[in-house]
Amino acid sequence: MTGTLLKGSERARDSATAVGFVLIALVMRIWHLSRPKGFIFDEVYYAKNAHSLVQHGVELQANGNAEFIVHPPVGKWLIGLGIKAFGFNEFGWRFSSALIGAISVGLIFLLARKLFDSYYLACTASLLSLVDGLHLVHSRTALLDIFLMFFLLLSVYFIAISKPWFASISLGLALGTKWSGIYYMVALGAFMLYVDFRNQKALETEFPIREVVKKNLLKRMLQFGIIPIATYIASWSGWFLTRGGWDRTWSKSPISSFIHYHSEMWNFHTNLTEAHSYSANPWSWLIMGRPTSFFYASPKSCGTSACSQEILALGTPLLWWSAVVAIVVTIGYWLARREWQSGFLLLAVAAGYAPWFLMQKRTMFTFYAIAFEPFLILVIVYALSKFLERDQNGLIPRHRLYATYVWLTLVVVNFWYFLPLYTADVITYTAWFNRMWLPSWI
Repeated sequence: MTGTLLKGSERARDSATAVGFVLIALVMRIWHLSRPKGFIFDEVYYAKNAHSLVQHGVELQANGNAEFIVHPPVGKWLIGLGIKAFGFNEFGWRFSSALIGAISVGLIFLLARKLFDSYYLACTASLLSLVDGLHLVHSRTALLDIFLMFFLLLSVYFIAISKPWFASISLGLALGTKWSGIYYMVALGAFMLYVDFRNQKALETEFPIREVVKKNLLKRMLQFGIIPIATYIASWSGWFLTRGGWDRTWSKSPISSFIHYHSEMWNFHTNLTEAHSYSANPWSWLIMGRPTSFFYASPKSCGTSACSQEILALGTPLLWWSAVVAIVVTIGYWLARREWQSGFLLLAVAAGYAPWFLMQKRTMFTFYAIAFEPFLILVIVYALSKFLERDQNGLIPRHRLYATYVWLTLVVVNFWYFLPLYTADVITYTAWFNRMWLPSWI
């Protein structure tokens, strides 16, 4: 009975903590959410598309003509819910991003709790999410990537708690936000087949892997193929149920028109090679070599003749630079110990990161890295868990504990220093320039 009460108490504490992190994150995200005024960066597309979706069920131009859209509709439907609730204004079209971003801060707590079985490490994971600039910027901007990140994080969480059928729906919603969700369908499906093999190996001395695959293949195809794709197709219901969508009547068969539409989307993405001043090769993403500026202005309201106001999609530098070290450490531990957490997290990072290296001619941006940002944070927490391993006396060495506290404090201070660039605060040009630590950030 005492053990049951203790577990119940721990669950209540965990739930309350997760909710607490969500509320703190939400306050940080809705504070001056309407600043700056007007559309910033690609909001000019996604906010307008979302407004059209909730009005007409499909994306239409201002003149009522159908508009060719290159991303599926799930993220825009979610943006549209905020518009429906608060109106077609800055707060309305950014609210859903803020809410989903805040919920993800609580969700990473639950995932870390499952992975590491440590309340303190789970709190650390949520704290690091709270103080990551890239996460905050995406949570305050009506782009699609924050929704992609959330559904991928949710999918990984469902896998971690052995709920693959739920993960299949979440993966479909990720795919319905951006096509890059397909890499996680493949990665997580392969991971579950590997789990099937390991479980069978634990039961029997010899069991050919082909037999394991054959035994579980249909179920895994349903979970990581058919159901996600069916969910994806269902997300296009507005296009199917109306006749005003782009090329909806290209063929008498809506299926043929749907395939044609996707062929045109594919052509767009595979031929997106135009030069852009903020394009960044994925080799530079982890060190934030070329962060994307979503907004910049030079107002006259800072008390001096030269003022700056910017929204820079910059991950908190010390946090992201630490992630590079943590990845190396985690790879080392995976090679040495083969702990499932290390392999699982490295897979989650690789599924969101590695495919971009195969598209060297495509126009790419650093802010795409938000899709795998939660898993980078969890890799850091994994490395911390090893740094804080107990000695033979069952104690954490004090110098390591203090070093961890110092590092966390420095990350928080680093975030606070760059906060004006995340929330479009008006600062002096000198203060802005002092924050341009690398020439490539300008």
